[in-house]
Amino acid sequence: MLNSRRKKRGAMPRHKQTGIAARALVAATLGAMACLPRVVFAQTPSPLAEWQYSAGIPLQKIWQPNIPDWQLRVGVATSFQPRFTGSDRYHLVAGPSVDVRYKDLFFLSSGEGFGVNFVQGENWRMSLAAVYDLGRRGQNDPQELNGLGNINPAPGLKLSGEYVVSKNFPLVLRADIRRYFGGSNGWIGDLGAYLPMPGSTKQFFWFAGPNVTLADSNYMNSWFGVNQEQAAHSQYPQYHASAGFRSVGFGVSMIWLFNKHWFATADGAFEQLVGSAGNSPIARSRSTGVADVSINYRF
Repeated sequence: MLNSRRKKRGAMPRHKQTGIAARALVAATLGAMACLPRVVFAQTPSPLAEWQYSAGIPLQKIWQPNIPDWQLRVGVATSFQPRFTGSDRYHLVAGPSVDVRYKDLFFLSSGEGFGVNFVQGENWRMSLAAVYDLGRRGQNDPQELNGLGNINPAPGLKLSGEYVVSKNFPLVLRADIRRYFGGSNGWIGDLGAYLPMPGSTKQFFWFAGPNVTLADSNYMNSWFGVNQEQAAHSQYPQYHASAGFRSVGFGVSMIWLFNKHWFATADGAFEQLVGSAGNSPIARSRSTGVADVSINYRF
């Protein structure tokens, strides 16, 4: 009898209630979708999860079909991050943040690089971009990196794809692969996912999700290997790093909207080195984290 009363009063099935809750969560962010592209200062290897540099962009198209021809955002950012990948010592770095987009096709971003969305649909896109790797310099931490030499800055190409499951369940799946020419001279790729989190409003919204990174042997040995010459001039024994999983991690990205033009971002990420990277004698700590904040202006 109780069940019959509920039906007469219009009680909804659980799957419909879940769908409405998901739509309500996403609706809370609609007033700010135009500000979503990430504009944090990017250093590679990325101390953040790779998805954090493009968080929200594929969601913008689903709920804001009339995207302006031009979108321009500039700002400054500060990041508290390890002195090098695997370091147990931290430092502050700062730099500009830039994000320029034209007709959901071309983009120039300190996070995503300079590229084009060469094929896309309503809830997915594939992009090709020119990117950069700042490398690693011994002066970043002379105490730990002495004798290892530098990994020179290098340009690269990145192929990436993103897919949104649905409006009712706005989980974003992302994959990318990068090839650097010079420096590490290797391949590295990421698999990640993120979701808008409860508690988002029109003035504040946030995302969270996991990330896993893989790399080939050239890349792994550049960052985590110790060759014969390096072993002779450093404190580390000779070590060969194999291709495979480099790290697993989890990230959180938040955005606050102050008014039509000004907004701030905050990002945090945890990374756990695994496999040959985690076993490397260079890795003083397998577990590292990063936190950054930025202030931005939207034209």
